Amino acid sequence: MALSIKPYIENKETIHLIGIGGVSMNSLAELLLSKGVPVTGSDRLGTDVTARLEARGAKISYEHKAENVQGASLVVRTAAVHDDNPEVVRAHELGIPVMERAEAWGHLMRDYDNVVCLAGTHGKTTSTSMMTLIAMEAGLDPTVMVGSNLPAIGGTLRIGGKGCFVAESCEYCNSFLKFAPTVAVVLNVEEDHLDFFKDINDIIHSFRAFVELTPMNGLVVVNGDDPNALRSVAGLDRRIRTFGMAPDADVRAGDVRDVNGYYQFTVLIGGKPYARVKLSVPGRHNMLNALACCAAAEFLGVSGAAVERGLNQFTGSSRRFQLIGKMPCGATVVDDYAHHPNEMKATLTTAREMRFDRILCAFQPHTYTRTKALFPEFVEALKLCDQAVLAPIYAAREQNTVGVYASDLAEEVPGAVAFDSFAEIAAYLRREAGPNDLVITMGAGNINEVGPMLIR
Repeated sequence: MALSIKPYIENKETIHLIGIGGVSMNSLAELLLSKGVPVTGSDRLGTDVTARLEARGAKISYEHKAENVQGASLVVRTAAVHDDNPEVVRAHELGIPVMERAEAWGHLMRDYDNVVCLAGTHGKTTSTSMMTLIAMEAGLDPTVMVGSNLPAIGGTLRIGGKGCFVAESCEYCNSFLKFAPTVAVVLNVEEDHLDFFKDINDIIHSFRAFVELTPMNGLVVVNGDDPNALRSVAGLDRRIRTFGMAPDADVRAGDVRDVNGYYQFTVLIGGKPYARVKLSVPGRHNMLNALACCAAAEFLGVSGAAVERGLNQFTGSSRRFQLIGKMPCGATVVDDYAHHPNEMKATLTTAREMRFDRILCAFQPHTYTRTKALFPEFVEALKLCDQAVLAPIYAAREQNTVGVYASDLAEEVPGAVAFDSFAEIAAYLRREAGPNDLVITMGAGNINEVGPMLIR
């Protein structure tokens, strides 16, 4: 019989989470605690997130040690935790079952009538957040798992009813193949996570397996403007709905107005008006994210009026073109999670529409393998800003076995500079920024620490 997390929840047995402070792991811990399940966990560092979990009853160790699993009936780990982790090794020795985070979520999703899984190389967090607000406005009382803090739900998890689950769904390590979508959304499919996937064909194959998880009476929503996304659904025997700007898209935008980078448009479904949307987050890419959510929402029976209310309320999620404040000189500081060249292009193109004098981008590349594999694309993306300021590469789970450095990027981008520390970057930006400039800190690591240094 396949291992499931549900019997352990029903019997209130202790569940141990390795990497409990991570994205979606902390949401899982919170959900378990809400059900009265004893939770233990481990992580490398204490954070606001782990402190919150401890306040709710979790017992957390800030060191990976074999004895941490003692007394647990089940161990859940992230994909980043490997078989040689001392807690995993000890669990196996004691005969304690071990499952991956995505597997645990997949079992939980099967309890819900409708499960909207939003996937794509980028745009997942924003789209999941948009879909959450739409579902809330429609009275669907959604349970939500999202990868970044969403103010409307006070974090990354919302515990709702059993009618609707809205889930951010990541392709890394094929995690989303453990999920159980009734509505699968494919925002875009591009080269990324090449430390795991072999090439773009391997990635397309993974997305194909993801959409095949939907039941015959479900829906697949796919970006009709994205050739790779369309390849992932070619010949699929499920109901497919395309979104995009092409005239033949099932869900498209009409009467489009660009107001200083913020888009207003009519959502047309099958050529008929469904909703009139005025976005409070900038960029054409966010118009596409909204269209994807409209495709899913209409299928779930959500009215256009509820969609309008939900999307018009959305003011962004943490680290997505997030306004940090003003520098003493008057420059505006924003922070953005973009760490893939196409995400960077979308963010910097949006910034260019906003009538600043100059755009200064402090960029921290994320992982050596991604930087090496997409090096020319990173160079082209950074050329879209007026001044690129490079921070050292954020290693995440890697060692620099490929011999690439942020200074290599700086050498290829006209006028770019590279520094060894955030303090040097902040000092440089204080000297260089002018009163009507935009300073963007960009990357998936900890470059967001620079913004507060500038506005003090």
